Amino acid sequence: MNTAQMLGFPKGTKLLIIHADDAGLSHSENQATIQALSTGSVNSYSIMVPCPWFHEMALFAKTHPQFDHGVHLTLTCEWENYKFGPVLPVHEVPSLVDKNGHFPKKRDVLKKQASATEVAKELSAQIEKALSYGLRPTHIDSHMYSVGSDSAFFEVYRELGKKYNLPVQVNAQLLSMVGLDPNTIIQEGDFVVDQVHLGSYDHFEKGQLGNQYMDILDNLAEGLNVILIHTAFDDREMQGITINHPNFGSAWRQIDFDTFTSEAVKSKIEENGIKLITWGEINSLLARH
Repeated sequence: MNTAQMLGFPKGTKLLIIHADDAGLSHSENQATIQALSTGSVNSYSIMVPCPWFHEMALFAKTHPQFDHGVHLTLTCEWENYKFGPVLPVHEVPSLVDKNGHFPKKRDVLKKQASATEVAKELSAQIEKALSYGLRPTHIDSHMYSVGSDSAFFEVYRELGKKYNLPVQVNAQLLSMVGLDPNTIIQEGDFVVDQVHLGSYDHFEKGQLGNQYMDILDNLAEGLNVILIHTAFDDREMQGITINHPNFGSAWRQIDFDTFTSEAVKSKIEENGIKLITWGEINSLLARH
């Protein structure tokens, strides 16, 4: 039985969340995400609490509760010149930062140096900060899926979902991507997303990223699907943030924005009998079952 059936949908139902990661990263990211929610097909987003533009996006989330949002738990900062660190004072979570007080760029560095106790402290603080703004998140997910850097960190992630009574994004593909074995990590009782879809760098390099997204919609499997995108404008702000990082860089994010605000995507969704669903709607269904 797939997750859509578990939620009470008939066999063959194709459920889809079109989810924009990284809100709060920058002004460009925020404005593109807001526009994609308001006029496009994006129906979910998550906010990076430690980032400089969190406040702007938090105000939007608070005043626009009709849009489904989560907390994008953050333990890594992949950018070359644009840096951020924990919401807690550095002296409280020293294992999570480099000598300058910034999160590490890569998951393997996080795995090597971070303690699970400090991961739990910081991620709890990020959720509490979101709640202190009056936000009402519908789910919890993870930047770069860095909660999967170590099985102990993933257990922290799972426990935070239980503590705040929110689903956490659990998916076999994402676990495999970060080097964990889904067969040993996923437990009975976990709410599991059947399929997570990401654009590939190969398609981006060939100028076919938009085409890849269309193919995903044409070939969507039954069950619960999530397409993870990153909406921003290819402007000077994002070009500066993503310098020397074309993978999920500013040009990539502009394609994500253009594709998922297009009429072509809306038509594809309708043509393929895809049902859009939000985490908030999933929460309501879970409460009944």
